[in-house]
Amino acid sequence: MSTATENFVKAIYNNNSHDAHNTKPGNIAKKLGISSAAATDMAKKLAAKDLLHYQKYQELQLTEKGRKMAMNIIRKHRLWEAFLFKMFDMSLHDIHKEAELLEHQTSDLLANKMSEYLGHPKFDPHGDPIPNAHGEITTTDTSFPLSQAAAGNTYIISRLTSDDKEFFEFCAQHKLKYGHEIKVSKQFKNNKMTELSVHNNTILLNEDFTTLIYVNSTK
Repeated sequence: MSTATENFVKAIYNNNSHDAHNTKPGNIAKKLGISSAAATDMAKKLAAKDLLHYQKYQELQLTEKGRKMAMNIIRKHRLWEAFLFKMFDMSLHDIHKEAELLEHQTSDLLANKMSEYLGHPKFDPHGDPIPNAHGEITTTDTSFPLSQAAAGNTYIISRLTSDDKEFFEFCAQHKLKYGHEIKVSKQFKNNKMTELSVHNNTILLNEDFTTLIYVNSTK
């Protein structure tokens, strides 16, 4: 399949998983940086190939064949992120950019070899689950946005969901990394801000950040 096809089914899967099930062609177009007309045309073509269900004005839904394709490309993307992070200690933004290119050139054989070399990781460096060779996610996601965390409790950062360079630079500078422990000092509900402590440093974050950082309770 072409890179455009793989990116299209991946965008549908990701939007359905993380973006409030927003999978109408216009929203997929924004995700991919193409016109709405081009997205609609692509949807019709992929529906003819049994990769998705298309109905005018309705959200796009992947078929089982389309879902397997999406999971396969996501698996390769996240394995590359894990590999690049381990081997070269690259930034989270850079590993994402490189994985976007490498995922389309990776055979199933190479993906399996990478997984074996890495010890079959369950999560990538952003905290996103890595599907297995059968396209299955075998972990249970119990995380929630930092904006919903209770004041006075301690949490473990479980996922960073942005692909923005400045976001990752800020997180790295303030030690907001996957697996790190933080304590929520106060939630300013009216102003939609969160005060937290990381490595004895106090940080105040607005909702633009706290909705992108996912955590799990330490209890």
